[in-house]
Amino acid sequence: MRLAALCVAMGRDLRENVLPFWLDRVTDERSGFRGFVSADGVVEPLAPMGGVLCARLLWTFSAALRQTGEVAHRRAADHYFDWLTSRFRDEQYGGIYWMLDHAGVPIADRKQTYALAFGVYALAEHRLATGRPEALEHAVALYRAMEAQLRDPRQGGYWEARARDWSPLADVRLSEKDQNAPKSMNTHLHVMEAYANLLRVWPDPGLRATLVGLVALHVERIVDPATGHLRLFFDEDWQPLSRAVSYGHDVEASWLMLEAAEVAGDRALLARAREAALLLARTTLAEGEDACHGGVFAERDEDGRLDDDKHWWMQAEAVVGFLNAWELTREEAFLAAAERAWAFVDRFLVDREHGEWRWRVRRDGTRISGLPKVEPWKCPYHNSRAALEVASRVARLGS
Repeated sequence: MRLAALCVAMGRDLRENVLPFWLDRVTDERSGFRGFVSADGVVEPLAPMGGVLCARLLWTFSAALRQTGEVAHRRAADHYFDWLTSRFRDEQYGGIYWMLDHAGVPIADRKQTYALAFGVYALAEHRLATGRPEALEHAVALYRAMEAQLRDPRQGGYWEARARDWSPLADVRLSEKDQNAPKSMNTHLHVMEAYANLLRVWPDPGLRATLVGLVALHVERIVDPATGHLRLFFDEDWQPLSRAVSYGHDVEASWLMLEAAEVAGDRALLARAREAALLLARTTLAEGEDACHGGVFAERDEDGRLDDDKHWWMQAEAVVGFLNAWELTREEAFLAAAERAWAFVDRFLVDREHGEWRWRVRRDGTRISGLPKVEPWKCPYHNSRAALEVASRVARLGS
């Protein structure tokens, strides 16, 4: 009954709050989508449009379509497919652009590995949802571009970014808060996630071998067995460059890594991934979960200072990550933590006046003003996926 109640509550929020917001306030069939919407729903018509946001919108409506079958979700999924594969696709050099202006003209044409990975992830999901052969064709083309242009042939893994023509860049940061490091946990986490989704629709032996290598890379290089956290940034030779901790990524990786191992189908690797996933989940539960108010804290910086704000995406990942750990162990502490994370979201992050979820609140739920509902990083991917994932798991468990 507890799982069923969680599923019903999250499903209602998805259908009545999250998806309608992105359909009504953001999707524009003439001009693509609105790249910036304020906290109270005011649209900035001249805001640029991000490639990551476009890919995440394509994934969201394609994934929703697989569960709902609704015409509106199919129409939105097709719309974002068209934009990603026409306006964002670089026909000359391959890959997808980082940013377009409000009229659909490229204004940042760098090739960020993170963005290409989300393109693969979303296009594979569109293929799963619709069966469109061109979705698979575009996904495979992006995968091949990544393997040819972004993979490190010497030490393995993927470079953070390249210029439009795939030449090296001096500044490869994903965002202003990131280190200017050649390789990062965040990029590799989402390359692994994307390749797992592609393998579901394209059982290519080379892709499978690459995915096995990516899961092993996470187990051996990115998860720190001494701390139970993810290492965040690396030099070319995979030497760690940071001591900071991201609790949201820790709990997100705990289930994405295991999912990728399951899709790859390597039994020995699956056992190793399960051990690493539980290490991350247990550490997050012990250090990052707020047992008083529910949810997970943001991060600890290089000097060990705790940022105890609650971001929307971290709470969504906490629900799934802790639920995944409960499935593996049946330990009550994990299920209770998942329930507490959702209760915090439902009380403090769901915006019943203006729609969607608030970006961030204080530890006790106090609102922080001035944070937008939509911009290149504020998206429906995490919270939609959490609701869809919980529904899928509850159906599988028969609860």
